[in-house]
Amino acid sequence: MSFKLLKKCKDTKARRGVLTTPHGEINTPIFMPVGTRASVKAMSPQELIDLNAEVILGNTYHLFLKPGMEIIAKAGGLHKFMAWDRPILTDSGGFQVFSLSSLRKITEKGVHFASHIDGSRFFLGPEESMAIQRTLDSDIVMAFDECTPYPADYKTAEKSMRQTTKWEAVSRDQKLNDGQQLFAIVQGSMYKDLREESAKSLVDIGFDGYAIGGLSVGEPENMMFDVLDWTVPHLPEEKPHYLMGVGTPKQLVEAVARGIDMFDCVIPTRLARHGSAFLSDGTTIPVKAGRYSKDFTPIDEHCDCYCCRNFTKAYIRHLLNVGEILGMRLVTLHNLYYFINLMRKVRESLDEGTFAEFRKNCFNIQMEFQDYEKE
Repeated sequence: MSFKLLKKCKDTKARRGVLTTPHGEINTPIFMPVGTRASVKAMSPQELIDLNAEVILGNTYHLFLKPGMEIIAKAGGLHKFMAWDRPILTDSGGFQVFSLSSLRKITEKGVHFASHIDGSRFFLGPEESMAIQRTLDSDIVMAFDECTPYPADYKTAEKSMRQTTKWEAVSRDQKLNDGQQLFAIVQGSMYKDLREESAKSLVDIGFDGYAIGGLSVGEPENMMFDVLDWTVPHLPEEKPHYLMGVGTPKQLVEAVARGIDMFDCVIPTRLARHGSAFLSDGTTIPVKAGRYSKDFTPIDEHCDCYCCRNFTKAYIRHLLNVGEILGMRLVTLHNLYYFINLMRKVRESLDEGTFAEFRKNCFNIQMEFQDYEKE
């Protein structure tokens, strides 16, 4: 795998790049749809290709439980199992250390889990996580970490961060398949010195890319941006920067301005299942609401997705209210199109040298921005 920087914004820290993997190129900045259990909810692989999704995610914890590694190994890896021939990134299971806190016990070597499915017990540590991801044969492998909760006092955050650093060093020592690349995950909660220490320690170990984890876990948005401002300057410029689990359209654009190249988030698919659709200005509307029962206009007249070119709010509302699967699928398709297309527009603005202007105007709302020194 190789990462090549193509352009840098002179007014912000935004970058334009391309990441090469065994299953194709990833143009950055990029939004990656989440396919936790080997499926992006409500979408077929062909529909994702039609949306020009260049890379999707899978999850180590969930795929280990179901269908299990024996089945995926017999299938020939995750790509063949799910009929997806473009790049895949797999999370390490570290987020479940946070999200399933009532079902696990952390030790120095890893985490003892009780399955959220049937209560069966199993152990997941850096060695086990890397072995699972080796079987999955994903293009990008995430090091095993602990996603620190928010809020966390300093002592708790420090202990969690240093444990994560040890686990990631063990992850680095594990064998991976040819072509697989390993990304580190910076932790440290909302403490500047811990974030800096984490980043510097992981850079010293040496990884193929660097992610920032432990955000979008309940902290205020301005605090998220502060963490990026503290952390990104300590990451190697020549390596990809990945912000995990973020976020809203505004957060994506603001993170790009701070030097982030890769994003994933469940927002577009999760909101779609509840009937919320994104508009061009980054806001959402509740398509399921009664006020759209006689609205024969598309979700967004400025959108060129299949949903907006063919269907009205009234029809989609009808589908959602009678429980037809097509309604959820159409809103999901629309929301993913919006997120993927937003990143395409970001890349175009970087290619054209107009990102700073795009950033100020893309949502047609007034936002305050931090000034950056020109590089």
